[in-house]
Amino acid sequence: MPILYFLDMNNLREKLWEYATQSAHSRKIKLTNDLLWVSIPEQTLEHWRNGQHLRTYDISTSERPPSVLQDSLGTPTGWLRITEKIGDGQPTGMVFKGRVPRGYSWPDAPPADQEKALITSRILRLTGCETGWNAGPGRDTWERYIYLHGTNRHHRIGEPQSAGCVLLRDEEMIALFDEVPEGTLVWILDKPTIEQPS
Repeated sequence: MPILYFLDMNNLREKLWEYATQSAHSRKIKLTNDLLWVSIPEQTLEHWRNGQHLRTYDISTSERPPSVLQDSLGTPTGWLRITEKIGDGQPTGMVFKGRVPRGYSWPDAPPADQEKALITSRILRLTGCETGWNAGPGRDTWERYIYLHGTNRHHRIGEPQSAGCVLLRDEEMIALFDEVPEGTLVWILDKPTIEQPS
């Protein structure tokens, strides 16, 4: 059985690459050069590359509790991978529906649409790496359409507000999109714990 270590977030951050390597190895997941670490308690996303911290982004995760289950509207946890990049070259704030650009940015959207939580600017679609946890029947991240994406609700970034996705401000979503390749691993934690093999 794995040993569960409870850490304060500062300790976890200092040793993140080490713990990420151990956690991925225990699941037979090969760590990628780029790693996105999402902390649900802190509502942040950190971009790491080859053990070096590059940037921290304020984000929003699900308004409901984290969950890997279908129809839960919760942000899934564990190891995931960016398997599709959508929206390259689109203007800042472009509105997407069904992953297709609508042809206008959210400030120009009809008033009724502006009141909704929109998918904007860029989309990084995620696939779960852990079969039986965040992949497979009833809990499949890909089938749940879980993304990292821009939002029109910038004023609420930093607090839980989504229906399961991870939200960023438009300009920051574009910056992140441009920095990470398809295949990049995303590690989402809902509490400062690390599992290590016994």
